[in-house]
Amino acid sequence: MNPNHHTKPQIEIAQQSPTIYLVTITESTSKSTHVVTITATERAKYTPTATPEALLRASFEFLLEREPKESIMRQFSLSTIESYFPDYPTEIRARL
Repeated sequence: MNPNHHTKPQIEIAQQSPTIYLVTITESTSKSTHVVTITATERAKYTPTATPEALLRASFEFLLEREPKESIMRQFSLSTIESYFPDYPTEIRARL
Protein backbone atom coordinates (compact mmCIF):
# COMPACT_ATOMS: atom_id res chain seq x y z
CA MET A 1 0.00 0.00 0.00
CA ASN A 2 1.23 3.46 -0.87
CA PRO A 3 2.01 5.35 2.38
CA ASN A 4 1.24 8.64 0.62
CA HIS A 5 -2.21 7.45 -0.39
CA HIS A 6 -4.86 9.68 1.15
CA THR A 7 -8.03 7.80 1.96
CA LYS A 8 -11.15 9.39 0.59
CA PRO A 9 -13.55 10.79 3.17
CA GLN A 10 -16.62 8.68 3.78
CA ILE A 11 -19.87 10.51 3.01
CA GLU A 12 -23.08 9.31 4.66
CA ILE A 13 -26.45 10.80 3.74
CA ALA A 14 -29.66 10.48 5.74
CA GLN A 15 -32.94 12.03 4.67
CA GLN A 16 -34.56 14.00 7.51
CA SER A 17 -37.62 15.31 5.63
CA PRO A 18 -38.67 15.56 1.98
CA THR A 19 -36.17 18.41 1.40
CA ILE A 20 -33.69 18.19 4.30
CA TYR A 21 -30.70 15.84 4.46
CA LEU A 22 -28.11 15.17 7.13
CA VAL A 23 -24.67 14.63 5.61
CA THR A 24 -21.88 13.15 7.75
CA ILE A 25 -18.30 13.22 6.53
CA THR A 26 -15.84 10.88 8.22
CA GLU A 27 -12.07 11.16 7.73
CA SER A 28 -9.96 8.76 9.78
CA THR A 29 -10.88 9.73 13.36
CA SER A 30 -12.81 12.97 12.77
CA LYS A 31 -16.35 13.68 11.63
CA SER A 32 -18.37 16.67 10.54
CA THR A 33 -22.11 16.91 10.05
CA HIS A 34 -24.02 19.18 7.74
CA VAL A 35 -27.73 19.86 7.26
CA VAL A 36 -28.52 20.53 3.61
CA THR A 37 -31.80 21.59 2.05
CA ILE A 38 -32.53 20.56 -1.54
CA THR A 39 -35.64 22.08 -3.09
CA ALA A 40 -37.38 20.71 -6.17
CA THR A 41 -36.21 23.82 -8.03
CA GLU A 42 -32.58 23.12 -7.10
CA ARG A 43 -32.86 19.49 -8.18
CA ALA A 44 -34.35 20.54 -11.52
CA LYS A 45 -31.63 23.16 -12.02
CA TYR A 46 -28.61 21.01 -11.22
CA THR A 47 -29.60 17.52 -12.26
CA PRO A 48 -33.24 16.55 -12.74
CA THR A 49 -32.39 12.89 -13.36
CA ALA A 50 -30.20 12.11 -10.33
CA THR A 51 -31.52 11.19 -6.90
CA PRO A 52 -31.08 13.78 -4.14
CA GLU A 53 -28.60 11.39 -2.50
CA ALA A 54 -26.49 11.14 -5.68
CA LEU A 55 -26.62 14.92 -6.07
CA LEU A 56 -25.51 15.42 -2.47
CA ARG A 57 -22.70 12.89 -2.70
CA ALA A 58 -21.34 14.51 -5.87
CA SER A 59 -21.76 17.97 -4.34
CA PHE A 60 -19.80 17.05 -1.22
CA GLU A 61 -17.09 15.38 -3.31
CA PHE A 62 -16.91 18.66 -5.26
CA LEU A 63 -16.64 20.67 -2.03
CA LEU A 64 -14.05 18.37 -0.45
CA GLU A 65 -11.81 18.79 -3.51
CA ARG A 66 -11.78 22.53 -2.77
CA GLU A 67 -11.79 22.83 1.01
CA PRO A 68 -11.47 20.73 4.18
CA LYS A 69 -14.68 19.38 5.68
CA GLU A 70 -14.29 21.76 8.63
CA SER A 71 -14.68 24.70 6.23
CA ILE A 72 -17.98 23.49 4.81
CA MET A 73 -20.94 25.29 6.35
CA ARG A 74 -22.88 23.30 8.93
CA GLN A 75 -26.26 24.22 7.45
CA PHE A 76 -27.04 25.47 3.95
CA SER A 77 -29.23 25.16 0.91
CA LEU A 78 -27.67 23.38 -2.06
CA SER A 79 -27.72 26.47 -4.28
CA THR A 80 -25.48 28.26 -1.74
CA ILE A 81 -22.54 26.27 -3.16
CA GLU A 82 -22.86 28.18 -6.42
CA SER A 83 -22.39 31.55 -4.70
CA TYR A 84 -18.97 30.38 -3.43
CA PHE A 85 -18.00 28.27 -6.45
CA PRO A 86 -19.44 29.67 -9.72
CA ASP A 87 -18.31 26.54 -11.63
CA TYR A 88 -20.51 24.31 -9.45
CA PRO A 89 -23.52 23.99 -11.84
CA THR A 90 -21.33 23.00 -14.79
CA GLU A 91 -19.18 20.66 -12.69
CA ILE A 92 -22.10 18.93 -11.00
CA ARG A 93 -23.91 18.28 -14.28
CA ALA A 94 -20.70 16.81 -15.72
CA ARG A 95 -20.34 14.48 -12.72
CA LEU A 96 -23.93 13.25 -12.85
